[in-house]
Amino acid sequence: MKEKYKFLLSLKLLEYEIKELMVYSEECRVCFELLKNKLDDLCQFVICEENLNQWKLWGCHSEVKKHSERLREASVKALCAMEKYQSICTCNNELNLSDYINVLSKSVKQELDHFCIDDTSKVLFIGSGAFPTSALTIAQEAGAKVVGLDIDNEAVELAKKVTKFSGLESKVKFSSESLYKLDFVKEATHIIIASLVRNKLEVLDSLRTNINMNAKIILRYGNGLKSAFNYPLEKDLSPDWIETKISQSKNIYDTIMLEKSRPLV
Repeated sequence: MKEKYKFLLSLKLLEYEIKELMVYSEECRVCFELLKNKLDDLCQFVICEENLNQWKLWGCHSEVKKHSERLREASVKALCAMEKYQSICTCNNELNLSDYINVLSKSVKQELDHFCIDDTSKVLFIGSGAFPTSALTIAQEAGAKVVGLDIDNEAVELAKKVTKFSGLESKVKFSSESLYKLDFVKEATHIIIASLVRNKLEVLDSLRTNINMNAKIILRYGNGLKSAFNYPLEKDLSPDWIETKISQSKNIYDTIMLEKSRPLV
């Protein structure tokens, strides 16, 4: 039982530190570096073998679930603020965007190969954020046409500025339009749903009637301990979708590929 409270305390401490660093960062910009380091700590926390074992033992307890959810809300808010800060710094020549893209390139290349994304692909990225390194990396590495979608208007405007700064504005566009109004949905060959998109099931429902039959949906999520940093997906999606789970035990989020079920003739 002692281990349960030790684990619970670690969840509470991470939440507290992230919230405090958010306050400090609003008062002093240099504290964003401390916040980034703490978010990196959280990334390591959710894939640590010992912590995963503790989650198996105590994750179903109401207090542990409550504080993991609180930690997630704090981390999501912090990450959004961090991305806006990074975007502004990039446009002010205070941060090297190419360093971030280079770091992402290896992991993104694996995804590009796995999901057959190339220069003929049209990729819709839902939840692209203010510092859209994944979207930019896909455009740069694969030559694909990318449209990023986000409900945060400020994030969309910052993403546009970073993209112009990167020289990729001919390949990457951003919008805050509704999925129902966005014509690109019907054209998209691949649709990526970010792990920080909360209403995943609603998004899937709106996509199901609008996408073409051959489109692939790449859904990022985090169940179990990974839900402390990602929104979960805990529903069986069949029979509407054909599911292919992608093994990513050492990644901070999990991925499932979805394709529309074809009607029986």
